[in-house]
Amino acid sequence: MQRQKSILSFLQKPSTEAHNASGKTPCQIPSTLQPAQASNLEGISAKVPLADEVRGTDTPPEKICRPLFTSRFTAAVDFGDESVAQPFSSILHKFAKNDQSKSSSIMNQNDSVSFGLLSKSSTLEDNYSEKRNGMSLEDRENNDNDFIHGVDENAQNIKFDLDLLGPETPAVRPRVPHFKRIQNTSDFDQVTCSFVSGFNKRQKLNEELPGKGVRGDKSDISSSKFEWLNPSTIRDANGRRPSDPLYDERTLYIPPDALKKMSASQKQYWSVKCQYLDVILFFKVGKFYELYELDAEIGQKELDWKMTVSGVGKCRQVGISEAGIDDAVEKLIARGYKVGRMEQVETSDQAKARGKNLVIERKLVLMATPSTVVDGSMGPDAVHLLALKEGETNNGSTVYGFAFLDYAALKFWVGSFFDDGSNAALGALLVQVSPREVLYEKSGLSKETHKALLKYASRGSSTMQMTPIVLDLGFLDANEVKKMINSHGYFRGTSNLWTTAIESEMHYDHVLSALGGLICHLNRLKLQDALRNGELLSYHLYKDCLRMDGQTLLNLEIFGNNFDGGLSGTLYKHLDHCRTTSGKRLLRRWICHPLKEIDDINDRLNVVEGLINNPEVISVMSQYLCKLPDLDRLLGRVKATVGSSYVLLLPSIGAKMLKQRIKAFGLLIKGLRMGMDLLMILQKEHKVSFLSKIVNLPVLSELDDLLKQLEAAMSEDFPYYQDHDVKESDAETLSALIELFVAKAADWSQVIHALNCIDVLQSFAASVISSAGSMCRPVLLSAKPSSSSIQGSCGPRLCIKSLWHPYAVGNNENGQVPNDINLGEDTTGQQPCALLLTGPNMGGKSTLLRATCLVVILAQLGCYVPGEKCTLSPVDVIFTRLGATDRIMSGESTFFVECSETASVLRNATQDSLVLLDELGRGTSTFDGYAIAYAVLRHLVENVHCRLLFATHYHPLTKEFASHPHVNMQHMACTFDRKINGEQELVFLYRLASGSSPESYGLQVALMAGIPKSVVEAASTAGDRMKLMISENFKSSELRAEFSTLHEEWLKSILSLSSSSRDCWDEDTSDTILCLWHEMRSLYRYDCFNKLA
Repeated sequence: MQRQKSILSFLQKPSTEAHNASGKTPCQIPSTLQPAQASNLEGISAKVPLADEVRGTDTPPEKICRPLFTSRFTAAVDFGDESVAQPFSSILHKFAKNDQSKSSSIMNQNDSVSFGLLSKSSTLEDNYSEKRNGMSLEDRENNDNDFIHGVDENAQNIKFDLDLLGPETPAVRPRVPHFKRIQNTSDFDQVTCSFVSGFNKRQKLNEELPGKGVRGDKSDISSSKFEWLNPSTIRDANGRRPSDPLYDERTLYIPPDALKKMSASQKQYWSVKCQYLDVILFFKVGKFYELYELDAEIGQKELDWKMTVSGVGKCRQVGISEAGIDDAVEKLIARGYKVGRMEQVETSDQAKARGKNLVIERKLVLMATPSTVVDGSMGPDAVHLLALKEGETNNGSTVYGFAFLDYAALKFWVGSFFDDGSNAALGALLVQVSPREVLYEKSGLSKETHKALLKYASRGSSTMQMTPIVLDLGFLDANEVKKMINSHGYFRGTSNLWTTAIESEMHYDHVLSALGGLICHLNRLKLQDALRNGELLSYHLYKDCLRMDGQTLLNLEIFGNNFDGGLSGTLYKHLDHCRTTSGKRLLRRWICHPLKEIDDINDRLNVVEGLINNPEVISVMSQYLCKLPDLDRLLGRVKATVGSSYVLLLPSIGAKMLKQRIKAFGLLIKGLRMGMDLLMILQKEHKVSFLSKIVNLPVLSELDDLLKQLEAAMSEDFPYYQDHDVKESDAETLSALIELFVAKAADWSQVIHALNCIDVLQSFAASVISSAGSMCRPVLLSAKPSSSSIQGSCGPRLCIKSLWHPYAVGNNENGQVPNDINLGEDTTGQQPCALLLTGPNMGGKSTLLRATCLVVILAQLGCYVPGEKCTLSPVDVIFTRLGATDRIMSGESTFFVECSETASVLRNATQDSLVLLDELGRGTSTFDGYAIAYAVLRHLVENVHCRLLFATHYHPLTKEFASHPHVNMQHMACTFDRKINGEQELVFLYRLASGSSPESYGLQVALMAGIPKSVVEAASTAGDRMKLMISENFKSSELRAEFSTLHEEWLKSILSLSSSSRDCWDEDTSDTILCLWHEMRSLYRYDCFNKLA
């Protein structure tokens, strides 16, 4: 007769002594037993050699096995009219393994557990549904560690008196009871106890129940049993299909008939899940958390959890023990998922007291998203959630209202701005805020705005999620938002009225609508603590600061390099010597908003200079600052606990949450003590007076007295706050201390801001001290009208001696080569406001352009600049057009990107601006590109009069503007070095020299890049022919350099006037000819004087 395997066979230790010569095992039992022999079964456990090395298929080798038998598990084996009680192992569930089909066992990988119920025949369900419904809820909820295993098809006499189902879950229908007697047979076949082949080798359990099999094909795992979850039939809560423009992907429609057929716990789950389809929902069951259906697919994909199909409804599910839930949630959030937890809000005893056969009440109480994280590895950068509202003004221009939140610090910002077709201002907002998630009204953004969001979403170091909100479900009318805020008492953490932050905005309605979208989103996520206790502030994109649009911030690599988007090779990385994470965030905000007022800049420079001259002060600051925790985020966490004691009452996580709050408050008090001590030391040494012009400090003595009281209370009530043993009275005690602390929240915020300012200023000083080259304090001058200016233009200037790039790596052995930059009015009264820069490829032109911009930014930040001397008038806007990039995803070519960025320059540049244009026009044909470069250069030089750095390879431009009085011609020098074999090698000198470069040496660079020599020689021949063809043209000849475009315009004016008829000749015409004659004569004398000099 064919032998069958028993589950007990997996409990045996491998041993060669256990086998006899015939290969039979010592525990074989005859197939037929008399009633008197039934007692012999009691010796089975004694014959199985147990040892510490015995392991199941999913038991890690390092774990110690639990005792095989316990007194609370018994099984009755029926032999006719007599039954013999046998102990049943509580460890059996450790030896079952699933094969990813219809399985009756539980999968456990690492801490993941999948709970399942063996499918039974319909007859079995009908026979025992009555008793299942009569079971107490306590029996079902408390047995979450008990599992059902495969049973031999012929071992049908086994009766289990214990409920092995565990707690009722959405995957378990209540009519399926625990195992009963399956059939009325009085005997069973032989039970074969096979040995485990090795304790490191996993075994598979291949028994199946009679009737319905528990193993299915792969389709049961890959697709859902529920028709309303299939992609072909899925609908939102309003019955709309995904193809509908108003489809809400956050909700799910469940047919009423399907809900009626569900058990009570299933209804608990699906009634919440249908409102949060976009959220991974963990369902608490006893000591475990489970995911179902679509969420189970994500758990299997992202966390490598094994999925099982369980229950009569074959609900797909995976699970994790409560010990591993925090780690699992953190991993899912890090991968961009929103995660919620349905917790048990009462114990089984409390549920039983409400009534018999009632399931434990559960509610969605904890939710987290990538944009609202608090714990975990957040990093120093702020995590922002942005809501954006787009509209139009009466004149057709685009206006944006926005609101964003830093949930960890519990701070809200609101604002608005105009924008043009280039979306430069929107780009600036996205780079400055760097949101992790953007909320917008579905069908409420234009195509151009979508393109801008797509562009900047792909350039950041972190992924930016786009979350559309269905119309009328978030972005409400301004009056409705005001009523909602006032009725719920939101933004109580604001020192003034919350309306103060909005009243100054020009586009009041758009700002309130964006804020309403943010509020509704947070309400949906159950994050009302942020709304009640948050602080609402105004955010100005460009007010009173040096303006840099989003493209400029990207081109200059301020926060992310163009290689991999990382921090290496960025201005932020260069300046970041901060000791605290909150100081790093303030440094980023300062870099986004360099100052424009000379007095404010000098106030910072005075502090930095004082710190450089007193390095011992920097040492003292560093000793205190490096010990500070993240005070901004700790303050936000403590403020969020005010009025949110409900979560502390939860039976499963209340004590854990209280313990976390005690630790956070203790760390905040300790950190503030360190900070207060630093401020008191600086005040005593008369070093704190410099901060008064930068930040408003409260009266430190009053705060110090309050802090001492809080420290004494913490020492008495929570001496070991980092690992406190929670008591029932701790919640009330902590609440009283927090209320006392939060009463001075505005003052504590000022103290923390002062510490952050100190951190950033010492970081500026540290960057100067650690610099590898010469650094100097910039001299700020106010721009004034020039006595010799043309058409009343002003004379802004930018003069830098021995300029070098602060963090670029030079190719020469002695480091970078310093160069002098002179733009604007000089001692002679002339205004060479533009620099036309030529030179070879890879000669250092782009590096020089970027270094010039960085000097301006550093100077207006209040920091020292790289160079021996720097004098400048403040810049209002920096514009850049650098590099050659396309935007394939937005359908924009390289040349289109060039033109769109240049258009923004031409529309918005002023006389006080600094403009960088690098190789404009190279994205199209030679003639079109040259024509555009010529026209743009001439417009900026003769009409805008801004400080301009224009790098080009169009050498005819150098002849066009060689004699122009407002253009300075320079080039990056190079030379040729003769090799041993006689060939010449191009050597870059990286030195700025006067005049224009004779050529770009593109063929030599092509050889360096590896283009075959034969191809380069052919290119050289073709180039010589082309030069010969155009050399006879006057504009391309050397004579053209003596006749500038300005001379050309004057001559045209004279000829035009001279050809006028006598009738049109009047006094104004005579005056015009006379002025032109004086201009040409004075310019001729100036040129002759320069030549003689």
